[in-house]
Amino acid sequence: MNVRDIKRVYFVGIGGIGMSALARFFAGRGAVVSGYDKTETSLTKTLAAEGMNINYTDDVNLCDTEAQLVIYTPAIPAHHAGLNWYRDNNYPVFKRSDVLQWITEAMYAVTVAGTHGKTTISTMIAFLLRETGYGCNAFLGGISVNYNRNYWSSDNDTAVIEADEYDRSFLKLHPDLAVLTSIDPDHLDIYGTPVEMENAFIQYTHNIKPTGTLLVKHGLHRQSELKGPVTLTYSLQNDAADIFSRNIVMVNGGYTFDVVAASWVVEHIALPIGGMHNVENAVAAIAVTQLLGIDAEKVKSALAGFKGIRRRFEYLVKTEKVVYIDDYAHHPEELAALIKSAKRLFPGRRCVVAFQPHLFSRTRDLAEGFACSLDMADEVILLDIYPARELPMEGVTSRTITSLMANPAHTILSKEGLIEYVKAAPLSLFITAGAGDIDKLTEPIKELLLNK
Repeated sequence: MNVRDIKRVYFVGIGGIGMSALARFFAGRGAVVSGYDKTETSLTKTLAAEGMNINYTDDVNLCDTEAQLVIYTPAIPAHHAGLNWYRDNNYPVFKRSDVLQWITEAMYAVTVAGTHGKTTISTMIAFLLRETGYGCNAFLGGISVNYNRNYWSSDNDTAVIEADEYDRSFLKLHPDLAVLTSIDPDHLDIYGTPVEMENAFIQYTHNIKPTGTLLVKHGLHRQSELKGPVTLTYSLQNDAADIFSRNIVMVNGGYTFDVVAASWVVEHIALPIGGMHNVENAVAAIAVTQLLGIDAEKVKSALAGFKGIRRRFEYLVKTEKVVYIDDYAHHPEELAALIKSAKRLFPGRRCVVAFQPHLFSRTRDLAEGFACSLDMADEVILLDIYPARELPMEGVTSRTITSLMANPAHTILSKEGLIEYVKAAPLSLFITAGAGDIDKLTEPIKELLLNK
């Protein structure tokens, strides 16, 4: 199906971060966009304010009977009445990943995949392409702080797409320039075993267009099987990679550094956001700009104004007395990078982490990794597991993690209990982390810390 021909679209699950980007894509091209979501959120309110008709009741009478295309997310349950009504009446019904596939076939596609880092890198790339004047259509899995959006458009037929491994969605994409950040185990409810998940990432690299390029993090497991028509590696500081950084200096919660490749060097780069992992993310993003032939001085100037992504090492409070960081981290490796970077940036401060585990299956499968990562903090508070699409699993709770922790300074609190803790505790470096609804607590916590 040619996305340019679609004039009326209905979304089942329109409030999802990836779905809303597609909704904005079609609306921006003049299509009538409507849809369903389970609950009203700040994002769905914004979509409604942009002219989209959104309902929150699974009632077939609210479906758009004139829709030319129906797009759904795999998170929608199989018994959803509206989705089944469209199927029963022979409407063209496709997954979000199918539509992204059509976009990669119609445009020059830059896709970013990996268990972690993909939201930041894809947002960095899209931001740099926009700010340097190159232009792109951005389909992101997070909200850019600079623009308060997860989608923007351009007359340039280049698409930057966050490639989601959930439900094997990313295997439908056909990129011209593919980035791969990591292949650590996750979503084992979908893949079954780590090996099967690795096989999917290998297949992702094999789907690159014949004239395309793979940019892959140096030293990944099964590296020799991760191959594109042209393959380049990147790293934080390992000079065995094709592209790496050097001369890293911490400056006021951010960094300055150089990026080096065999045929080019970009010196004196300023990155104003925290986290050493974000320096590595910037190496990948800058490499993409150079592969596209964008002037390095324009790239440097743009990156100095990059404010990051909501809930990715986001500074919510940064004063002499207290630093409060919020992050989407929901995998052990992400948590480890988050805590390590925060402690390096703010040495001497007592690091307290409040973490909400996401999914019973992920907690069960990765409990030992979570415990090991959280042990890096000085004190840990766990909320109950956020179930998302899952039903509870017998014997799997937040205690599954705490029972494996070596650090005795840990407790399990309710959301209300966490607010009371913040009121009373002397905090100097505080982190909230998780992919559930812990983000609903960030504004109250921010106000409490600012008013202390």
